[in-house]
Amino acid sequence: MANGGRRLLVVVGVLGLMLAACGTSTSDAAPTEPPVVVEENEASGLSRLSLSARAAERLGIATEAVTAAPTGSGTAVPYAAILYDKDGETWTYTSPEERVYVRSAITVQTIADGVAILSAGPPVGTAVVTVGTAELWGVETGVGGGH
Repeated sequence: MANGGRRLLVVVGVLGLMLAACGTSTSDAAPTEPPVVVEENEASGLSRLSLSARAAERLGIATEAVTAAPTGSGTAVPYAAILYDKDGETWTYTSPEERVYVRSAITVQTIADGVAILSAGPPVGTAVVTVGTAELWGVETGVGGGH
């Protein structure tokens, strides 16, 4: 019985040491980059969203370039790049630099085969978000308390 009691004390002691070694105080932890920094532009009412590398990876953000419309008039974006707000206005998120996103107003002329032809919007070559648009909108507008 004494042997069993000593073993139990050793096991409890080892577990206690292991748990203590796993924990770190917040003062010892290295500062971490916030997942997103939101910079509001008071003039336009739009925000610039800067994601950390980890946040962008977790969201799986993907972009494609705006192209010239096949009809010869306007530009084209994948339909996945379009966001509709509560008032029915149409938007897309552009990416002016890596992991930075800004909402941009667009005017959709027509949609066919997963492509939206725009009569107004970002110029040809501009990167627009095709995956992660809803998450960016949530961050910008505060859906779910993220802002």
